[in-house]
Amino acid sequence: MLTSFHQSPLPLALALRLAGVPRIVGASTDYAGSLLDVRLRPGEDLDEDIPEAERALAIARAGGFDLPPGDDGRLRVVPHPDVRGLVGGDPFVVVHPGASAPARAWPEAHAAAAVRTLAARGHRVVVTGGRGERGLTARVAGDSALDLGGRLRLPELAGVLASASVVVSGNTGPAHLAAAVGTPVVSLFSPVVPAVRWAPYGVPLVLLGDQASACRDTRARVCPVPGHPCLASVLPDEVVAACESLLAARADPGARGDDTTRKEAAR
Repeated sequence: MLTSFHQSPLPLALALRLAGVPRIVGASTDYAGSLLDVRLRPGEDLDEDIPEAERALAIARAGGFDLPPGDDGRLRVVPHPDVRGLVGGDPFVVVHPGASAPARAWPEAHAAAAVRTLAARGHRVVVTGGRGERGLTARVAGDSALDLGGRLRLPELAGVLASASVVVSGNTGPAHLAAAVGTPVVSLFSPVVPAVRWAPYGVPLVLLGDQASACRDTRARVCPVPGHPCLASVLPDEVVAACESLLAARADPGARGDDTTRKEAAR
């Protein structure tokens, strides 16, 4: 059971035991009795300050299932469709301004300003969003970007993200989908959950946002701090600079030995 660091596996373990599942492995802070055949104790058997993907792999490994030779453990979503008919063939940057939890979204005005600045600096920009975000994506794209808000199913979104040179996103699904298709991410990360666990995994990354903000570790869906300072403090020019640093590193992979840059400490 590949539960997150804040989820107990025991309710599901009980259901699986009643269903006759013969072997159950999970990570549990609470004593599991006979519900788990293999119990990893967070903080003792399992380091909690690791990315969630590595946590899941550790649980699977404890159950006897290791990665096959040659698998580096990075996220992968393949295949994905050819989207050149939607976005053309030239390089572009994706800006995804929305998030299901408002606390994780960069302010709309900042996103729109970043799109305008990227376009003014010669970068082609594509704005993505769900069906309920069409108004948001239209405002952010303005006359400077291609607006694909509400036009993509999940496979097409994966294709667009895979074709992008860089993706700008808050801590929401498309950021992790971008990582799963191997695209560098500028992550506007609200610290309501820990970046050390939940930042986009396994790709070049610039993490922006005040990780010491008062909302830290609250798991809040709506920002509890007036003015949303953890992300509102990130200015459009900083995001543009982050995009260009990732673009430069992608053009010259030997220019930087580390594949992750963090503007703010993740812990």
